[in-house]
Amino acid sequence: MRKHLELTQVGIEFPTPKGPFVALQDVNLNIEKGEFISLIGHSGCGKSTVLNIVAGLYQATTGGAILEGKEVNEPGPERAVVFQNHSLLPWLTAYQNVELAVKQTCKHMNRQEKHEWILHNLELVHMSHAKDKLPGEISGGMKQRVGIARALSMEPQVLLMDEPFGALDALTRAHLQDSLMEIHAELGNTVIMITHDVDEAVLLSDRIVMMTNGPAATIGEVLDISLERPRNRIALADDKQYNHYRHEVLSFLYEKQRKVEPVASKKSQQKPVEKPDAA
Repeated sequence: MRKHLELTQVGIEFPTPKGPFVALQDVNLNIEKGEFISLIGHSGCGKSTVLNIVAGLYQATTGGAILEGKEVNEPGPERAVVFQNHSLLPWLTAYQNVELAVKQTCKHMNRQEKHEWILHNLELVHMSHAKDKLPGEISGGMKQRVGIARALSMEPQVLLMDEPFGALDALTRAHLQDSLMEIHAELGNTVIMITHDVDEAVLLSDRIVMMTNGPAATIGEVLDISLERPRNRIALADDKQYNHYRHEVLSFLYEKQRKVEPVASKKSQQKPVEKPDAA
């Protein structure tokens, strides 16, 4: 049976004055349709590079990505990206920001159908009430909801999310995580999300892909998350299986892939200290 999304022997080099820098090497991953995959690892481990290769924004130096039997070599509407920065156009309303994507990808729809589709996607992220608001008139979490609505309006086969909740406060982040679980359950999109938050990865994912430190970063371990859906964060807080998964990810990040960086100090003799930044 053909895989939905395949990454095979993916590697990428970037030119530098000192010669090629190998960012990724031998990345292999098969993703089933409808899976929710989280990429986690320390800064500089190539998570965003993997995402950009799947998005078609980067071309792999070796290997490549295949989606539904077709090689990924350029951006396309079947792969929508949600970045940490919402990237909304500030002079357009929430409705108009979603409309931009709909006009480009839903040309088969008539005017009324497009209008209804825009409203439907705003409703999915609970933003119908703010459809006529400008980005400057709504909160950061609401802006990110509109960005997700815009991505979903393209009807992507794969939703790519690069730390989409990283800039939000904890409570807003939790609300958006719950909304994302609802949307994923309803639409069944394949989701690949980058996160530095271990609890977020365990709560949302079907599998957690843990990256080794760069250069020449690759997949270190893949953890299957066999928690029943729908998931309730409060119920899971004391769940033994949930905490086991959490421990496995923390162990990988803090022990197997320990990252040590020097702390800036006037005293040059100061010893480096551990700075794990992935949880």
